[in-house]
Amino acid sequence: MRVHRYFVTICLAVLALTAIRAAAQVEDRPMLTSSAAMTMIHGCLARAAEEGWNLHIAIIDNHGNLKAYHRMDDAQALSHDIAMAKARTAALSPRSTQQWGEMAFGNGVSAAAFVPGLNYFAGGLPIMTAEGQHIGGIGVSGDTGANDAICAQAGIEAAGLS
Repeated sequence: MRVHRYFVTICLAVLALTAIRAAAQVEDRPMLTSSAAMTMIHGCLARAAEEGWNLHIAIIDNHGNLKAYHRMDDAQALSHDIAMAKARTAALSPRSTQQWGEMAFGNGVSAAAFVPGLNYFAGGLPIMTAEGQHIGGIGVSGDTGANDAICAQAGIEAAGLS
């Protein structure tokens, strides 16, 4: 009986140490918050209003979940799908949509041109923390690709991200 108690006590101690060690190994990663996403929307809206652009703005986290979306008054309907595709491309890879386009078509057609679901129009930017961790993507559509990218960058900067 005494040996049995001793054995049970040792097993419980080993389990407790294993649980403590496993808890210490839990990864703590930053995430794209709803608050940051809304701040990006408002930063982009402010820049678009200054320039007179009518845009769609989509923000998606690095798991592919929509965090925020806004369609400005009089923004063309077609731009909805493009903004979503730009945001998704930049959310699932830490590259801008313009970088993907250059990789796919810059020196002739490459394998990147055949990756399903990628968007190659300028205006989709990855959202990175100050430490360089990829947490999502923003996609803007409705004006020129260059202007869409300027607006997306203004949104990212408004949230204090890079």
